[in-house]
Amino acid sequence: MVHEQLETYVVESPEQAMALLNPLRAEILSRLAEPASAAEVARGIGEIPQRVNYHLKALEKVGLVRRVGSRQVRNLVEVLYLAIARTYILSEALNWGNDTVQKIKDQGALSHLVNTAERIKRDALLLMERSDQAEEIPSATLDTSIRLASAEERSAFVEEYVKLVGELVKKYQSPAEGQETYQVVLAVYPKEGGEES
Repeated sequence: MVHEQLETYVVESPEQAMALLNPLRAEILSRLAEPASAAEVARGIGEIPQRVNYHLKALEKVGLVRRVGSRQVRNLVEVLYLAIARTYILSEALNWGNDTVQKIKDQGALSHLVNTAERIKRDALLLMERSDQAEEIPSATLDTSIRLASAEERSAFVEEYVKLVGELVKKYQSPAEGQETYQVVLAVYPKEGGEES
């Protein structure tokens, strides 16, 4: 069953913005690119299902996730949730000063970066265990640096990068269920140590 999901959603409500800036809620959202239950998300991020369920209800209340079905698991009925979009952009129309908006964006992105790095580490360790059992695990990484002259240039670079990756994902996205899903992550942050020669 195919569920509608936006590629990008512009956040204009302060309630949605505050929910997104909560690191745990941002992590939960990142796990809902495909329909999942509170129990599945909890297992994936090392949390207890009750805590994840509480945050899922808060995200649903502000309209960032929606229920897309349910399934019977043993004697329980699990509700399946899906994030409304794959990426989120904070709108300038939030009526916060430009400096405040940029600071919130940066801090939110840094919190998400920490959670994403932890998730990648956990996932990589699990995959390494699988590869120890003689199973080949296909993966790829890209690690590079770029000099960006200003905040405007950084913003333009990220927007264009996200657009190009979105087009690439759309081009190769398999409509068939049961295909292996690959995680794609983009992170842009200042390099420690300042200028390089």
